[in-house]
Amino acid sequence: MKKNAHFADLSPFANLFHEGVPVICYHKVARKPLRAKLRGIYVTPRFFRRQMRELREGGFSTITLDECVALRAPNDGKKIVLTFDDGSVTVLKNAMPAMADAGFSAINYLVADLSGGCNAWDVVNGEVPDRLMDEAQVRDWLAAGNEIGSHTRTHPRLSRISPEQAKEEIFASKKILEDRFGVPIRHFCYPYGDFSPRVRDLVEEAGYVTAVTTEWGVWGGGDPLLVNRIGARAHSLNFRNVFRRLTGRKPAW
Repeated sequence: MKKNAHFADLSPFANLFHEGVPVICYHKVARKPLRAKLRGIYVTPRFFRRQMRELREGGFSTITLDECVALRAPNDGKKIVLTFDDGSVTVLKNAMPAMADAGFSAINYLVADLSGGCNAWDVVNGEVPDRLMDEAQVRDWLAAGNEIGSHTRTHPRLSRISPEQAKEEIFASKKILEDRFGVPIRHFCYPYGDFSPRVRDLVEEAGYVTAVTTEWGVWGGGDPLLVNRIGARAHSLNFRNVFRRLTGRKPAW
């Protein structure tokens, strides 16, 4: 399987998902706005619900990242971890009900300084604004049995700022979220998947148990502060994928 493959349906990934625990990455669960530039980080609510139903019917169940890193390959128990980056309101409104129906839970990585605001790090580059969960909405997310983690204070590229700034983003975001919500923040997500050995060591020094990247793969052991993930995305509308969706068969060509 190509290393840049995105999870859209279970069939191409079934064998891989038995080799290790898949940590699946989502951002926004909503229809793509017409002016969106980062179109690949949206999945529609209908598509997301179908993915959850397919995983449940395939015998998969969700676990936490703490449970994930305690496991080693193979993934005989059919475990998965669902992750969401940024804290988009669309996740609370559109993803959480579908997860609840499937009996699933997830972790949402929050940008600590932007609670109740928008994706300012993208907006400055011309992206469509997207509302982020406010404190009350995060509490609703937690009350439903889900978790939160840190995605820094302001979503910078950590390898491109000074060590002092990176430390502030990593350490302070943890404390802010713990003080605000009264829960331990044990898990970190590198903004843009951007990290370096120095950044990784700061994450460890801050006391995080895991940190997720955008490097492709399933969890089968290794450094828990460099956990691979598989991005979720709808099928592109090329002829091969349309054929497969309409017929249920892989084209022979």
